[in-house]
Amino acid sequence: MGEAANLRVWHEGRVGRLELNRPRALNALDLGMIAGLAEALAGWREAPAVQAVLITGAGERAFCAGGDIRAIREAALAGEGSAIERFFADEYALNEGIASYPKPYIALIDGICMGGGIGVSVHGDIRVTSEHGRFAMPETGIGFFPDIGASYFLPRLPGELGMYLALTGAELRGADAVYAGLATHFVPRAAFPDLERAIIADGPAAVAGFAAALPPFSLAPHRALIDRCFGEASVPEILAALEAAGTAFAEETLKTLNARSPSALAWSFALLRRGAARTLSACLAQELALTRRITRHPDFLEGVRAMVVDKDRAPRWQPATLAEVDPAAIAALFA
Repeated sequence: MGEAANLRVWHEGRVGRLELNRPRALNALDLGMIAGLAEALAGWREAPAVQAVLITGAGERAFCAGGDIRAIREAALAGEGSAIERFFADEYALNEGIASYPKPYIALIDGICMGGGIGVSVHGDIRVTSEHGRFAMPETGIGFFPDIGASYFLPRLPGELGMYLALTGAELRGADAVYAGLATHFVPRAAFPDLERAIIADGPAAVAGFAAALPPFSLAPHRALIDRCFGEASVPEILAALEAAGTAFAEETLKTLNARSPSALAWSFALLRRGAARTLSACLAQELALTRRITRHPDFLEGVRAMVVDKDRAPRWQPATLAEVDPAAIAALFA
């Protein structure tokens, strides 16, 4: 068994085991964990004794809450661009490596799964969620953008769910993630220990025997509105469509969007529209290029301060309104 402070790696039966082991930090990814995951996957790639890979998160609160965004902000404030570049380059290479992995890759998701946590699960073959799974891409709330290949997989979710999730940062719980396409199976938490043992004994085929019937999709009553409003040609048009809809759901969604970084809404919208026609590799390359600019933007530094560091939940965005966001400045980010 290999064991580092924040990642456990071992071989059990015919399965390579990975456990994100940073429960106090909600298993948030640091650079060492990313390197350890990549090293383990490379070592098992051609190993006959390992026929599948199983990744889990330690503790009951989270599978993985994302990347260590606090550390990235600190590096940005210190002018350590090379450290930021290395983190995102290594993380995105891991995401692409999971997507192209030649053996079944199975994620058991119980608890929070956001940002980078989705990155180390959604690109795999099998993503099992319990009723406690909590999926979100909340980046517009910290002045960033949905990354880890999100510009590839979000536009490919049903209808305009991907754009809705990207801009609002809305959370999908449990079986809702299966309906949306972020997870593939729903299994109650109580069955997870038996499921793990069955995967170790019998391989990925065991998952089907544990999958439970899905409860109704909580967003089903709002799908038509989401597809209509978030299919508009610009963020201002999305806001106008929501305002015109006048339903309680539309009003709550509008309130959420108005609290997000206006600049982040604009560049995230542009990123996803471009990603709809690109390969995963091209999407990850575009996202990496964006990190070099966005991590220096005032909204990223302020958003992480307000939501992660000081936790006052009162970010002061620059500019403060969508009307003040310069379309030419957004376009220049993609030049």
